[in-house]
Amino acid sequence: MKNPAQDDVCEIHQTHPTALELARLHEADDETSLRLAEVFKVLGDRTRIKLLSLLMQKEELCVCDIAEALGMGQSAISHQLRVLRGARLVKFRKEGKEAFYSLDDDHVVTLMQQGLDHVLHG
Repeated sequence: MKNPAQDDVCEIHQTHPTALELARLHEADDETSLRLAEVFKVLGDRTRIKLLSLLMQKEELCVCDIAEALGMGQSAISHQLRVLRGARLVKFRKEGKEAFYSLDDDHVVTLMQQGLDHVLHG
């Protein structure tokens, strides 16, 4: 006779792979692990975290507004934005000579929120 609790575990296990299973899915894929490591490396900078947090609050900002909000020079902000663009964490659009930056997609918001939840959890 089957244990109903085991059925629940098996059902959950089938729909939600464990971290080990996810790791095994990509263990042969060096490119995927390298790209993920690069994203975390980019996120390992306090200025870039502040910049992303700012863009989470405002849908879109120009370099001058970001520089003012963070109390930094425009060239330093431009450099950080290039790094974030390279990691596909932010995107930009041009309007005349002005470039407006925003988060690349909802995955960035989720990544930031999950990281913050983890830090605040304990």
